[in-house]
Amino acid sequence: MNPKEQQSHHKNNSRTVAVIGAGAFGTALAKILAEKGVDVAIWAYKEETATDINTRHQNAEFLPDVTLPSSLTASSDLAAVVASRDVILLVTPSSVLIETARRLITIPSVADGKPIIACATKGLLRSPSGDGQLLLDGLENYLPGFYKGNMVYLSGPSHAEEIALGKVTALIAASQNPMHAIIIRELFSAPTLRVFSSIDVSGVQVVAALKNVVAIAFGAIEAYAERTNNIGDNTESFLLSGGLNEIMILARAMGSTHIETVTGPAGIGDLDVTCRSKYGRNRRFGRSIVEGNLLNDFTDLDDLMSNVTAKVGYLPEGVFAARTAYLIAKKYNLRTPMFNAIYRVLNKELDVEIAIQELVFGL
Repeated sequence: MNPKEQQSHHKNNSRTVAVIGAGAFGTALAKILAEKGVDVAIWAYKEETATDINTRHQNAEFLPDVTLPSSLTASSDLAAVVASRDVILLVTPSSVLIETARRLITIPSVADGKPIIACATKGLLRSPSGDGQLLLDGLENYLPGFYKGNMVYLSGPSHAEEIALGKVTALIAASQNPMHAIIIRELFSAPTLRVFSSIDVSGVQVVAALKNVVAIAFGAIEAYAERTNNIGDNTESFLLSGGLNEIMILARAMGSTHIETVTGPAGIGDLDVTCRSKYGRNRRFGRSIVEGNLLNDFTDLDDLMSNVTAKVGYLPEGVFAARTAYLIAKKYNLRTPMFNAIYRVLNKELDVEIAIQELVFGL
């Protein structure tokens, strides 16, 4: 390591970090930082989660069987976790991201624009006009004006379980402020975590959200394949490429500037791992629609979005992104048959087996 690299390494290790969200992904990223010697604290919505991290050095509910560094601390007091921290990483579900931002602006350091704010939540927001909105755009509506164009979005093909277990993983740090992207890149880079920087903030956010919708379709088709002899690996790859094409169409419509975003780790990399990994919640959700008639417990997509975590036991972000994808395609008059089909299935307008037959056989 040359003197310049040593200086950069020391500066990043001396930064203090608040991770907002004690789910699997937030906990895994906090673990990486703590192992590097970074002073990092987690905000947990549940007091019992914070206690688990502080006393037993584990997060049994969200990241079981992983031992956390004793230096990693947690609290359910948001102000206490955030106060005087140099970097804030938001990793809450998309459905509560804006509510979290409203709480953050009451904290003096945030109101004064002192910390760098990064976001690793995957999803899209429903804008005031009713169609889709990127996460950072939504956050900028609530945070002080000097955060506009200066936040960082962190994403990539990254299941929390594998990050925590030390499996080599790649992430993309995207920002309109190149220096902030580099700071986050260097902060999170570790022997088993490779982080790259990008200025295609819109593109990285869109692909991170929409791959979850494709994963729901993939899981449903995968489960349906067990009932027929006509669907195999060839079919799944054909549908995966179709989903990637629809992601590219919507990414362009929402302002993506670089094709490499879709063809690189943030795009095809994240899509592939989300669709094929055993850890994929959206894939599991799609399978459950076919295997267990899961949607019978819900009246429509609004009911599903309101009660999915309570009734299903986990949060498939693709449920929320499906509506936004449908609205964006409708707004720009785009042809996205897979996104439209998944939206209609989740909204109880279309039977899942009919949707699969239409997508697979073109009926």
